[in-house]
Amino acid sequence: MDTSIGSRKEQHQAELVRFQAELMMSSHTSTLLFNGFVTLSTAGIAIINHGLSLGVSVWAAIVLLTLAFRYIAAAGCIRSGMMARRPGDALTLLSFGAFVSGLAWSALPFSVDGFEGSGRDAALFLIMVGTVSGAIIKGIGYSQLAVAFATPLMLSMLVSLVLSGNSASLVLAVDVVALMTVLYRHSMSAEQVFASNELAKLQATDLAHSLSDAHGDILRKNGRLEVLANCDPITGLANRTHFNSRLGGDVARAVAVDEPVALLLLDLDRFKSINDSFGHSAGDAVLTEVGRRLRRVIGEDGLVARLGGDEFGIILTGGDARRRALSYAKQLQDASREPVPVGGTSAVIGLSAGLACFPAQASSAEELMAFADMALYEAKDRGRRRIREFDPALKARIERQHAVEQDLAEAIRDGSVEAWFQPQVRLDTGAVTGFEALLRWTHPRLGPISPPEVVQAAHSQHLAEALTGHVATAVCDLLSRLPSLGLPEATVALNISPREFSLYCVADMLAQVAGPRGINPALLEIEITEEATLDTEGAGEQLKRLENAGYKLAVDDFGMGHSSLAYLIDLKVDRLKIDRSFVKGVAGSRTNQSLIAALVGLGHALALDIVVEGVETAEDAEVLALLGCRVAQGYHFARPMPPAALFGWLGADRPAATEDNRAVA
Repeated sequence: MDTSIGSRKEQHQAELVRFQAELMMSSHTSTLLFNGFVTLSTAGIAIINHGLSLGVSVWAAIVLLTLAFRYIAAAGCIRSGMMARRPGDALTLLSFGAFVSGLAWSALPFSVDGFEGSGRDAALFLIMVGTVSGAIIKGIGYSQLAVAFATPLMLSMLVSLVLSGNSASLVLAVDVVALMTVLYRHSMSAEQVFASNELAKLQATDLAHSLSDAHGDILRKNGRLEVLANCDPITGLANRTHFNSRLGGDVARAVAVDEPVALLLLDLDRFKSINDSFGHSAGDAVLTEVGRRLRRVIGEDGLVARLGGDEFGIILTGGDARRRALSYAKQLQDASREPVPVGGTSAVIGLSAGLACFPAQASSAEELMAFADMALYEAKDRGRRRIREFDPALKARIERQHAVEQDLAEAIRDGSVEAWFQPQVRLDTGAVTGFEALLRWTHPRLGPISPPEVVQAAHSQHLAEALTGHVATAVCDLLSRLPSLGLPEATVALNISPREFSLYCVADMLAQVAGPRGINPALLEIEITEEATLDTEGAGEQLKRLENAGYKLAVDDFGMGHSSLAYLIDLKVDRLKIDRSFVKGVAGSRTNQSLIAALVGLGHALALDIVVEGVETAEDAEVLALLGCRVAQGYHFARPMPPAALFGWLGADRPAATEDNRAVA
């Protein structure tokens, strides 16, 4: 034990010498440059006071030569490896160089003819005192080097003052002795403090190592329990509990050492379909393979965890954590393109990724997790297989979305979400043939909320049926009023996203709303928005029920999606609505005119009504009429209006709907 303690002390002493050598060498070059500058300044002052002399010139040259020698010696120490292998010898060489410089400086009083330290050469004397003081201060941590330089200068000043013989010089000599005593004691004390601090650090490190060794056996015995507590049983990665603990610890450490933390959240695209199609055992096999690929890419550079379901997390630390995280995300996306064996076949599993960094974007572990999750949500929302990094605009957008979602239910209940109606008119007569119900909601804090935002929030909050039922009620109320306004055959269109057919029974909801009001279902038109996610087979049963109940079916935004013809083949629709992108500016676009003529011809060939949307000018309306369009809606005729305004608009002097006109509706 004693031998071990003695060995550690020797190691600590060797480490201390190395620290001292590194400290002295770190400022050595700048010290020499400053010393050279002071040497030239001192020579200049001496020449100003006494005129150009050989003694001062020789003195300055010798001092500069000693500085050059010290620089070359220090550079040699570094190149030869002496600093690393023999730091004690390096300190000795540095101290010898300092002593040589000190000797050269000490010759200054004897190189100046008639030197008077307490008289006209007081400036030179003051420079020597300052040089000594600076050397002592710069030598904190290793007093031998400072003393080696300062001692010859102090003795030289003392001798020159004593030899001058006057009273002022003798008093100044006493002051020099006092200054020497104070500076030397300060230098020794500072070195002791430095040495004590460094040795204490080394001892603390040894203590930490000893504690680590002492607990090593306990940790090894508990290793299995820790694995069970911290590892995901399917993938072998860290689990959410360990991940959250590590994230909090890394963020706390980052605050202390000013080191960034990057958090990367990953989600498998369409993983649910694998579970549903092949079973959970196949899903577990996919998760295991994904975990293997994550370990292969990340290695030991960060913590990889499965957070639950098909979500994974990666924590990276270090100055370039963000750059590494983005690089890994791209590598993982590339790796995800490799097929994964699933149920006797293979599938390509895409990855979406969200990234957030501390402290650049988040101020706590909780914020970091929330912001990375926001970025992941944005990546998935924008089409999946994307990498999205958090930014303040994303936060504002997510907060807006959350506010919309949180307040939507109350807004539906209190009627803040309204149905406005835009008229549809005959292009040849201007007679009103129908209306389209459009969502409008002015949030008390956020202002107007776009209809797609409202619909998205309704789906997110499982309010799709409540929202559509609310609008359907307004549609039925309008249909009940139209006969008294002279429009008993006018239709009102209700937009329903095809996704809603998978959430609830649209036919039952409409029956509950329209049935008690005695609404003729032939006047209530169901507009199915054209979306790539429409599953005509899945919605077929409900569409058949709507058809049998007598509701009209229309395809909205016709011509914009790749599935338009599939709609016409698979669904029995009554009306096509040509998208506004083909209509706007049609009077000046031969291409759009040709497209609309073709779409109108297709509709007529299939015995379908045609409605054009987005008509904004009289010229466009005239051209559309020439192209065979019969019914249109748009700002040229009327903007969407709340019911009260609509009733006033209908009461204006407008052409009455004839029997022929009604047939088109």
